[in-house]
Amino acid sequence: MAQSKRTIIDRQYHLFDANGKILGRLATGIARILMGKHKVNYAPHIDGGDFVVIINSDSIAVTGNKLKQKIYHRFSGYPGGISSIALGDQMKKDSRKVLWQAVYNMLPKNSLRDRMLKRLLIHKDADHKTKIIHITHV
Repeated sequence: MAQSKRTIIDRQYHLFDANGKILGRLATGIARILMGKHKVNYAPHIDGGDFVVIINSDSIAVTGNKLKQKIYHRFSGYPGGISSIALGDQMKKDSRKVLWQAVYNMLPKNSLRDRMLKRLLIHKDADHKTKIIHITHV
């Protein structure tokens, strides 16, 4: 009987507490775990990363004047269809989207990115019902 080339990937859950952490530094650590670069058997063409649970996304810190000066743009494709929002306003509206966007931009731009992002769980406060194996400090 032919043996399957697929291997079983041991996925663990990592807990990140975003309370007081810098946005970019936290996002790079999360992207590293989602890609699986922390594992010995890392290969860029295999989606071997772990699950990441982030709590307290409302209390993310940023340096400098980014709360006022950093702007997120969206474009619908229609004339005049651009809309912009400052980082501070987006944090008040939904802080999970800010963290998701930062991690999204740090993952590789290929077909594995969507699969990696499905393993990213972001919570606004400390309430979550996920079975955590590792508590990761960045």
